[in-house]
Amino acid sequence: MAAQMAVNSGASLWGPLKELWETVEGAIWRRQPESVHLLDLQLKKHKPYFLSLFKNPPKSTEQREKVRKASTEGISIQGQQGARLLPEQLLTEAFILSDLFDLGELAALELLLAGEHQQPHFPGLTRGLVAILLYWDGKRCVANSLRSLIQSRHGKTFTLDLGADLVNLTTHFTDELMAHGLTKQILSLVSDISVTREFERLQKERGLGNEKHRKEVSDLIKECRQSLAECLFSWTCQSPLNKDDTLALIGHLETVTAEADGSLDSVNLALVMALLYCLDISFLEQGTEDREDLLQALPLLTEKQYVSAVHSRLVDGNVWKLPGLQAVVRLAWALSLRALSQLPQGAALVEFTEADEALADQALLGGVFLFLTEGILGSEGFRQEEFYTRRLHALITDFLALMPMKMKQLRNRADEDARLIHMALQMGSEPPPSLRKDLEHLMILIGEFYWKDPFGLELALDFWCPSESLQHTSLTGSFLGVALQRPPHKQVVLSKFVRQMGELLPAPLYIPYLRMLKGLACSPQSSHYCFSLLKSNGAPHGENLQGGVSGSPVSWEHLFHSLMLYHESLRKDVPSADSAQYRHPPIRGITPREMDGLTAFLQLLTTITTWSETARLALCEHPQWTPVVVMLGLLQCSVPPVLKAHLLHALAAFAKSPEIAASLWQSLEYAQVLQTVKAPGQRQAGGIEMELNEIESSCEEYPLTRAFCQLISTLVETSLPVNLGAGLRAPGFDPYLAFLRDAVFLPFPTRAYRRPAEKWEVAEAVLEVFHKLLRGYEPQPADFLLETVELQGEQVPAHKPPGHSLMYHLLNDSPTLSLCLSLLEEGVRQLDTYAPFPGKKQLESAVLHCLGLLDLALQKEVVFMELLRESPASLLVSPLEQLLQGVSAQTRRADHIINIGRYLYHSSSNPEAAFLSAKILRHMARYPNIQSRLVGDFTHDPAVSDRLLAGFVECLDNEEAQEEGEKTDDSDPEKRVARIRHETQIHILNLLITSLELKGPNLALYLLGYEVKKPVSSTNLQDPGVLGCPRSCLHAILSLLQRGSERRTGPILTQQAPHLAQLCYQVIYQLCVCSDTSGPTMRYLRTSQDFLFSHLKHLPFIVTGNEIAALSQMSWLMKTAAIELRVTSLNRQRSHTQRLLNLLLDDQPHMQHADGEMGMEDESRSVSGFLHFDTVSKVRRKLLSVLDAIDFSQEVPDSLQLDFFERAQIEQVISNCEHVNEQGHAVCNIKLLHRVLVAEVNALQGMAAIGQRPLLMEEVNSILQQVVERNQVRRCLSAKRHALQSWRSLVETILTACPAELMPADQRQLIIRDLLLDLHDKVLAEDAAVELMPIVAGAVFTLTAHLSQSVLSEQQQGAGLEGGASSGFASIANSALHLILRKLLNFILCTGGGFQRLRAHLYGSLLYYLQIAQKPEEPHTLRTGACMWERLTAPEDGFSKLQRENLAIIESYGTALMEVVCRDACDGHEIGRMLALAVLDRVLLIDRQSQWLVYLCNSGYLRVLVESVSQDDSALQTLLLPQPPLLKPLYIYESKMALLTRVAKSPQGAVELLSCGLVSQLAECQVFHMLPENDSLRVLGQRDPSGFIPSPLERYRQILLPTLRLLQVILTSTTTHHQQGAAQVLQWLIVHSDTIQSILRSHDVSMGSLQELSLLTAIISKAAVPGVLDLGQINSAALLEFQGHIGRFQRQCLSLLVRLAGTERARYLKQIEESVSPGDAAEKREEMEVALQQICANVMEYCQSLLLQSSSQAQFTVCLFSPSATEPTDVAVPSVSRVPSLGLVLLLLKNTTASFFQYHDTHTQSMAKLERLQQLAPEELRELCQGLVSGTGGVEKIPSVQRSVLAKRRLIQLINNRAKLLALCSYIVETCLFAIWRHLEYYLLYCTPSDPKESLLPEYRDARGVGLGLSRVSQQELEQLQTDVASSFTEPFQRKLLEVEALYTKAHSHHTFIQALTRRIRGLVRHAKN
Repeated sequence: MAAQMAVNSGASLWGPLKELWETVEGAIWRRQPESVHLLDLQLKKHKPYFLSLFKNPPKSTEQREKVRKASTEGISIQGQQGARLLPEQLLTEAFILSDLFDLGELAALELLLAGEHQQPHFPGLTRGLVAILLYWDGKRCVANSLRSLIQSRHGKTFTLDLGADLVNLTTHFTDELMAHGLTKQILSLVSDISVTREFERLQKERGLGNEKHRKEVSDLIKECRQSLAECLFSWTCQSPLNKDDTLALIGHLETVTAEADGSLDSVNLALVMALLYCLDISFLEQGTEDREDLLQALPLLTEKQYVSAVHSRLVDGNVWKLPGLQAVVRLAWALSLRALSQLPQGAALVEFTEADEALADQALLGGVFLFLTEGILGSEGFRQEEFYTRRLHALITDFLALMPMKMKQLRNRADEDARLIHMALQMGSEPPPSLRKDLEHLMILIGEFYWKDPFGLELALDFWCPSESLQHTSLTGSFLGVALQRPPHKQVVLSKFVRQMGELLPAPLYIPYLRMLKGLACSPQSSHYCFSLLKSNGAPHGENLQGGVSGSPVSWEHLFHSLMLYHESLRKDVPSADSAQYRHPPIRGITPREMDGLTAFLQLLTTITTWSETARLALCEHPQWTPVVVMLGLLQCSVPPVLKAHLLHALAAFAKSPEIAASLWQSLEYAQVLQTVKAPGQRQAGGIEMELNEIESSCEEYPLTRAFCQLISTLVETSLPVNLGAGLRAPGFDPYLAFLRDAVFLPFPTRAYRRPAEKWEVAEAVLEVFHKLLRGYEPQPADFLLETVELQGEQVPAHKPPGHSLMYHLLNDSPTLSLCLSLLEEGVRQLDTYAPFPGKKQLESAVLHCLGLLDLALQKEVVFMELLRESPASLLVSPLEQLLQGVSAQTRRADHIINIGRYLYHSSSNPEAAFLSAKILRHMARYPNIQSRLVGDFTHDPAVSDRLLAGFVECLDNEEAQEEGEKTDDSDPEKRVARIRHETQIHILNLLITSLELKGPNLALYLLGYEVKKPVSSTNLQDPGVLGCPRSCLHAILSLLQRGSERRTGPILTQQAPHLAQLCYQVIYQLCVCSDTSGPTMRYLRTSQDFLFSHLKHLPFIVTGNEIAALSQMSWLMKTAAIELRVTSLNRQRSHTQRLLNLLLDDQPHMQHADGEMGMEDESRSVSGFLHFDTVSKVRRKLLSVLDAIDFSQEVPDSLQLDFFERAQIEQVISNCEHVNEQGHAVCNIKLLHRVLVAEVNALQGMAAIGQRPLLMEEVNSILQQVVERNQVRRCLSAKRHALQSWRSLVETILTACPAELMPADQRQLIIRDLLLDLHDKVLAEDAAVELMPIVAGAVFTLTAHLSQSVLSEQQQGAGLEGGASSGFASIANSALHLILRKLLNFILCTGGGFQRLRAHLYGSLLYYLQIAQKPEEPHTLRTGACMWERLTAPEDGFSKLQRENLAIIESYGTALMEVVCRDACDGHEIGRMLALAVLDRVLLIDRQSQWLVYLCNSGYLRVLVESVSQDDSALQTLLLPQPPLLKPLYIYESKMALLTRVAKSPQGAVELLSCGLVSQLAECQVFHMLPENDSLRVLGQRDPSGFIPSPLERYRQILLPTLRLLQVILTSTTTHHQQGAAQVLQWLIVHSDTIQSILRSHDVSMGSLQELSLLTAIISKAAVPGVLDLGQINSAALLEFQGHIGRFQRQCLSLLVRLAGTERARYLKQIEESVSPGDAAEKREEMEVALQQICANVMEYCQSLLLQSSSQAQFTVCLFSPSATEPTDVAVPSVSRVPSLGLVLLLLKNTTASFFQYHDTHTQSMAKLERLQQLAPEELRELCQGLVSGTGGVEKIPSVQRSVLAKRRLIQLINNRAKLLALCSYIVETCLFAIWRHLEYYLLYCTPSDPKESLLPEYRDARGVGLGLSRVSQQELEQLQTDVASSFTEPFQRKLLEVEALYTKAHSHHTFIQALTRRIRGLVRHAKN
C-alpha cells in the first residue's frame, strides 16, 4: 500500500497527461517516426482517464490522514529516497484544493508540488494559483488528445493521410470509448462545466490571481468545453452516431439558449454542426471508392428504427428554447429525407420521406434562414472551421436544388407581398404585419455566407455556370478545366436561381438581391461572372437609351445611368421642366430607400472591382458610364457622409489598378475633394476638411474620413505622383499629408465618438497611410536641397517627399511622435487588462502601425542623418533612440522604451506587436550609452522588471514558433504567426548578441540573469526557482537547445529551426568567451546542465537544405568546447577534461559494459592500429566526422551572359552595391542593385528601348538571380571558413592546453596522424575551395609542430628504449610519417605561384617535420678513440634511416619543389622568405649528395641571394637609428646569412660563394661602419620597455655576428683555395678596420661583446697572417699598407691577451659573475666562460700561426713576447706600444691548467649523475631544472616526469659545455707551451744581447721586432728570463701538464706533444744555466 501512496512529483493529474498530449500530437500532427508504438503504450496506460472522462480521483480518509501526517512523519515521493517532510502551509493548501475540485488529497498535494516546481514559468503567481492552471491544463490535454484521436479516424468527410496502422489503432480505441457511452459523458460535461460557476468557486477560495491568471484559467476552461464539443463534431463528420446518442444530442440542443446578440456560442455551434453532420447524406454524391462501405455504416439507410425515432422526435417534439434552431434541424432533416427518397434504399422509408414538404414548411415558419444568418453565421466560431462552412453550403444548395417547388412558392409569395406593399404605399396605409420575408432572408443569408471566405474554398463558384455568351472572353470556362464539359446539374440549377431572381425583381427584393450578388462575387472568378451578368442584363446596344427603361434594373446600364441622373439633379439648383420623364423624379436630396439602394449598388460595385482587374478597366474605360467622374462629381454634391464614404470606397477599389490610380490622383486634385488650393481671402477650408470639422464631428461619426484614408492608402500603394497639383500650387503630396496629420491624426484622441470603436478605426486608417509612406521612402541627397518652384511669377519652396516629412516629425519631439508614443502606452495599458473592449482589434492594428513607424525610422535614421550632415539644409533633428528616452507627458516618467518592451509580455495574444517591439529594442541595443540607462530603467521598479523579463522569456519559450524555408507563404494565418514568433526569437537573440559585445551593465546581462548592480563575475547562476532565481533568457535558450538532446536524434532545434539554434549557440559562446561572464556561465553549464557533453555527442549536425546554419551551429559549439577544455585544464578538473577528450577523440565504439572491463587488449589494439587498413572494429573519431561534415568543394555560379548590358560595368555596379552584413560577410545589397538597374532601364529613351523593355527587365532579373547566388556562395564559404577555424581552434586547444598525461604520446601521435592525413586528403581534392586553404595550412602547421614535439618528448622520456620499437623510432610508424611528408609536399606544390603566405605555414610544417629525424644532443664522454671506431661500424640508427628516407622523398619531387622553395626564398612576403630560407638551410644540411646545392648554384638563385646582401644594406642601416623601426629586414638578413653559412660549410659551396663575390658584397656594406658610438648607449642601450625590441648595440651585433660567422666558415672550408678566401676576408677586415679596432679595444664584458671578440679573433687568426700577402699581383705600396694593417691587428690581439690572461682576468671573471642576473638560466654564464676561453685560444692560435709563418727555424723567428717571465702586475690598461712579456703566456698556461682540472671534475660528476639519473634526489633534480627555467617559482609547477627530462637535458648541456671548455683549455696549454718553447729557444740560444747601433736590422727576416718595440735585449734581461722561467716551470707544474695530457689530449689531439714540449723547455732552461 505504501508504494501506491507515494506522491508523484510530476502530478498524476497533469504531468502524465501532458506527456500523453505530446505523444498524440507527435503521432498525429507532427508525424514523428516511431510514434505509433509510443502512442499505443500511452493509450493503454491512460485508457481509464478516457473511460471516466474528467473524473477526479475520489477523496478518502486514509489519504487525508497520510497527508495530514506529512508535516511530522514525512511522505515518500516517487524517484526520491526516504520520506520528505512538507510544511504545514502546503498541506492546508492541499486540503483547500481537494475540497475545491472534489479530488483526492494526494492528487491535490501532487498538483501543489508540481505547481511549486513549475512556478518559475509563471512569474508573479503562487504555487496554488499555478496548481489551478495545471489542473485545468491536464483536463485540456485529455480533451485535446481525445479530439485528435477522433479526428484521425477514417471516415466520410476528411482524411489526415496517416499510416494505416495508426488509423486502425485510433479507430479501434475510440470505438471502445464510444461503446462505453462517450457521447452522453461529453454532453453532461459540456452542460456541467461553465466558466462562471467555476469562477465563483475559485473566487470563494481565493483561487484567482491577477488579470492574466484569470484570463488563462477562463481560456483553459473554455478550451476544455470547446474540445469536448469538437470531439462529437469530429466524430459525426467521420461516422454517424447511433440512435440513442443522436437522440441524446437532440435532447441537449432542445435546451440550448443563445447569446445576447442572438448567436450561438462556439460550443453549442459545434454540437449543432455535429447533429447536422449526423443527418447528412450529401457525401454520397461524391462517389468515392468506399461509398458502399459508407452506405452500410449509415443508420439512416440501414436502420428503420433510427429514422423513425429521429423523425418522431423532430416532427412531434415540443417547441425548443430556440425555435430558430429547431427550424434549422427540421430543414436539415427534411433535406435528408428528400435526398433519401431519391436513393433506391429510400423506398423502404417512404412513410417518412413523404413528410419532407411539411417539415420544410414548418422550418420556414420557424424563420430558418433568419436564424441561420443571425444565430449560426453570427457566431464567432463559425468562420474558424472549414467543415462548418462546407456543411452550411451543402444545406443552402440542397435546399435550392432539391426543393425547386418550395423556391417557386417563396418567389410567388414575395411577388404577392410586393404588390401588397405597393398598394399600401399607394393608399398611404401601413403594409400588413403578416408579411413573410423568407426569400429576402434567404438572399441575405446567401450574401452574408459567401461574403467571407477565410479558407479560400470559393464555394460561391457553384452559383455561376459559364454561359455560352462567355465562351469568347479571355476567361473561358477553363477554370477548373471545365471548358468543354457540361456543368453538373446542381450548378445549372443554382445559376438559374441567380439569373431568374434578377428578372422582374420586385422592389422589396432589390436590395437583398444586390446583397446576395455582392456575397456571390467574392473571388476573382465569380466577380468576373457577376460583372458579365450585370453587363448582359443591360439593354441591347441598338436601342435608344433615353430613359434607361428597357434594361433590367440590375445592370450596369441602369445603375450607372441612375448615378448620372442623381449627379445631374444634385448639381442643378432648379429642377428643369424636361426632367419629368425620368423614372427617378429629380427631387433635391435622396430618400432613405434610395440611399439604401445606392449603398447596396456601390457595395456591389466595390466588391466586383476589388476582385476583378478586368471589370475595373472595362468599367473605367466605358465612354458613357465614366464611373470615376460621376462618383467624384457626387462627392462634391450635398449627399450624406455615409454615401460619400461608399463612393470613396468604390474609388479606392478602382485605384487598385496602377493605370487608373495615376489619373485618379489628378482627378482627385482637380475635383478638390480635399481643398489644396485656397482662394485668396478664403478663411475656412472647404471640401472634406470642412465635412470632418463641421458635419462628422457634430454627428460623432466619421465614415467619410475613414473612407478617405482608405482611398489615400490604396492610391499611395500604387503610385505617388511628384507633380500633383502643378501650376496651381507647389506640386506634391504635402497638403494631403498635412490634412491627415493635422486634421485627422493629431485631433483623433480629443474628438467625440458615438461608437467607441470608431476612435481606433480612425487612428488605424490614418496610421496605415503613414506606415505605407514611410515604408516606401528611401532618403536621397536631393531631399535635403532647398529647391523652389515658380508659381504665378514668384518662387515658392518645393515640397519634399512625404516620407521625408514623416521622418522629420519622428526625429523631433513633435506632437506626431508624442501621440504615437502615448498611443503605444494606451495600447499596452488596455492589453494589460486582458478584457475585451470595443475597437480592440483596431487599437492593436494602430499600435502595430505605430511600432512599425518607429522601427522604420530607426532603420532609416542613420542614412537620413548622414545625408543631412552633408547637405546645406538647416533642419534640426535628434536621433530617435534619444527621443525615446524622453519623459512621457502622461506618466511623467521616462518609460517609452519600457512601454515598447511590455508588448513582449503579450506575445501570446499579439505576436506581431511583440515582433516589432523586439526589433525596435534590437535597434536600440546598438548604442552603448543607451544600454546602461535602459538597464537602470528596466530594473528601477521590481514589478515592471519582472514583467519585462517574463515577456522576453515567454517569447523565447514559445513552442509555436516555426522557422520557414526560403519561400514563405503567408496565406495560412497559423504559419504566418509561427513565422513571426520565430523572427521575434531571432531578434531577441540578436539583441543579446549585440549587447554582450558592449561593456556592462547591458541589457543582455539583465535578461540573461547576471548581476547588473554588483560585479558580473560574482553572479551565481541557478536553475529557475532555486534561491528565488527567476527564469531568465539563459534558461529559455538552454531549454530550447536541450529539447531532444537526450534522444538519439539530437537537439530538435538544430533541425527544426537551424538559424535559431545557431544564434542560441552563439549567445552561449559569447557568455563563455567574455571574461566577466565566463566563470559563472561555464560553472552553471558544467554542473547543472552538462550542456557541452550532451551537445557535442550529437556532432556533426547535418541539416538538409541549410548547410550554412548547420556549420555555424557546430562552429559556435566547438569554440565553446575549446574554451571549456582550456578552463578545465587550467583548473585541474581532470575528469571533465578527460570526458570531453574521450568523446571527441575516441575511435573505439562505446560499449555498454562497465568501464573497468576495457582491458589491456583494447589499449594494445589502439596502439597497433597505426595504418588506415586496421579499422575493422573502429569508429570514426568525432573530430574527424566533424571535419567530414565540412564540404571543401564549393559550386560557383557561372559567369554572367549578357546581351544588353556591358559586363565590366555591371561587375563594377555590383561591387559598388556591396556592403558588410550583420554576420560580417561582404554581400551585395540586392534591393539597391535592383533600384540602380531599373533606373538604368527607365532612363533609356526612344521607341526601340520601349520595345526591348521586357527583354531588358528579363536580363535585369537574370543579373539579380546571379548576384543572389553569389551572395549565397559567399555566405556558404564564410560559414565553412568559420567552421574550419573553430575546428582548428578546438584541435589546437586539445593539443596545447590539455594536460599531456591525459593523452599518452602514442595515442597523441595516432590522433595527429589521422587528423593530418584527413585534412590533406580533403584539401588536395580536385574541387577543394582555395578560400579554405589558409586555415588548413595553419592547422597543418600546428599539427605537425605537435607531432614533432610529441615524438621528441617520447624519445626523451624513453631514452632507455634505444631501438626498442621495430617499425620506427617512435609510436608513429615511418610509413605514416612518409605519407604525411608526401602529402605536405603535394600541398606545397598545389598552391602554385600565388599563396605565398599560405606556403609560409607549410614551410613551417616541413621544418617541424624534418626536425623529427634530427638526432638529439648526446653527452660528450671524452672517450674518443674507441667511440670513433664504434661509430663507423655501428648499424644505421632510426634517425639517420628516417632522414635518408625523407631525403629520398624530397628528391623524388625533383626541381619542381626546388624551384618553388628557391623562388619563395628570393622574393615575396618577409615571413614566407624567412621560412623558405630555413627550409633550404635544413634540406642542405641533410642533402649529402648536394643536389640542392648544385641546383641553387646552377639556377642562379645563389647569385641572386648573394647580390641581395648589398641591397639589404640601406634597410639594415635604418635599423641602427635610436627609434626602433620595423625589425623585418634584420630577420630576413639573419635567415639569409644562416643559409649562406650553411652553403659555405661545404668546400664547393664556399668556392661558389667566393666566385659570386660574396665577401666583396659584404665589404661594400656601410652598415658595419655604423657601430653605435656613445658609450652609455653601447653599454646600456636604449631599452624598449617591453624588452622585445633590442637596443641599437644589440641590433648592431645581430647584424655583425652572422657576417663574422659566415667569414669564419668560409675561411675554414676553403682549404685548397685558402689563399683566395683569406685574401678576400683580409680585404673585408681592412675595409672595416676602424670598426674592428674599436671592438678589439672595447672593455665591455657582456655576452655580445665576448662573442664579437671570439669570432673576430678567430677570423684574424686565420686571415691576418703575412703569408696571405705572397700574391704576385699586389704592388709594393699596397703591400706596405697591408703589412701595416696586419701589424695593427697583431698588436691589438696581443694587447687583448694581456687584458684577458693577465691584468684584467680577475675583473673579467668577476664581471661575468655579476652580469648574469640570478633569475637568468645558468646557460648564459657557461656560454660566457666558453667565449672567454675561445678568445684566448684564438689569440694563441694567431701567435702560433705568426711564429710558424715567419720561419720554421727558431733562429729566424719573429719574437712576439718580450723576454721577461715575471707575471704582469699593473692593472692599468697596457699601451699598445708596450710588448707583452713571456710571463703573460706563462700566467695563461698556469691559469688554464688550473681551470682544466676544475672543468674536468665537473664533467666527471655530471657524467656520474647522468648515469644514475633515476636515483637522483628531488633537490638535485630541482637544482638542475633551475638551470633551464628562468624565475624562481617556475620549477615548482613542472610535473615530475617533465623534471627528469629537463634534468637530463641540463646534464647533457653541462657535460657538453665542459667538454668544449676542456678542448679549449688543452689547446691553449699546447699553444702556450709552443710559444714559450719557441721564444725561449730564440732568446736563450740565438739572441745576442745588442748594442744601440744595431737597432735598424736589414732585411725582412731580421725585422723580427718591427712594431713590437723589441729594439734591444740586454744580457741581464736574458739571465733574468732564465731564472724566472725556471722558478715558474717547477716539477709539480710539469707533472700537472703531463696529467692534462694523460687525461685529455692523449685521446684527442697530439699524443705526447705536451710531453715533448715540456721536456724541451726543461732542457732549454737547464742548458742555458749550464
